[in-house]
Amino acid sequence: MKTEVGGISVYYEDYGSKDAPAVLVLPGWMAKASLYRVIADALSEKYRVILPDMPGFSGDTPEPPEAWDLDGFVDFTIKFIESMGLHSLTLMGHSFGGRIIIKMMGRADLPFKTERIVLIDAAGIRHELSDKAKRKQKLFKLAKRFMTEKQVERYKETHGSADYRAASPLMRECMVKTINEDLTPCLEAVKPEVLLIWGTADTATPIEDAVLMEKKMPDAGLARIEGAGHFPFVEEPVIFTSILRSYFRVDT
Repeated sequence: MKTEVGGISVYYEDYGSKDAPAVLVLPGWMAKASLYRVIADALSEKYRVILPDMPGFSGDTPEPPEAWDLDGFVDFTIKFIESMGLHSLTLMGHSFGGRIIIKMMGRADLPFKTERIVLIDAAGIRHELSDKAKRKQKLFKLAKRFMTEKQVERYKETHGSADYRAASPLMRECMVKTINEDLTPCLEAVKPEVLLIWGTADTATPIEDAVLMEKKMPDAGLARIEGAGHFPFVEEPVIFTSILRSYFRVDT
């Protein structure tokens, strides 16, 4: 399905009855909506589950018109919710999707209500660089003075993360603008009830991030999936689905 949001033709998948309570699932960085069908399979008996492809991610929604920062993605998400005619919903976010939700909760006068949030290995906590990484960063800043723009980009392509290397030039700009923002100060503003679902072996957003979120958010609880990494719904789908169905009382 598609809808128009701010001049962007947005692809999304829609499961369950349109009269049922809505759950919006925001994907991780560059992840397609289809990756999260396990959530729709788990909840669509009693809920309407909406899976959008975010602009510029690896799906069927084109890139944004310019390089968005995190607030740009928040603005888009709010407009998407409005375009779907939703006035009350549960927000669920994996990784980058969680980053969007955390930042969104600091907005005043949101045009919808949410009493419940689910964050799956959510991003947003900035970590101190190791001494080795700090030295590497310092050396690059010094060398950059003597490098051409092409040489700088070649260095980033060689030494950047896999996500950075896989992204288009525009989405690389988005990535740089969004991932450097530390959302720790925003955690106390997340007022709805929050369920944190986390893989204990996650190296991208470590379990310590979940512990911090549980401590800082006013009403949060943590469900750990032992041995799972950054994609617990892929690595341990049975356990993950059991947690979701229990929390949403699908089996009752």
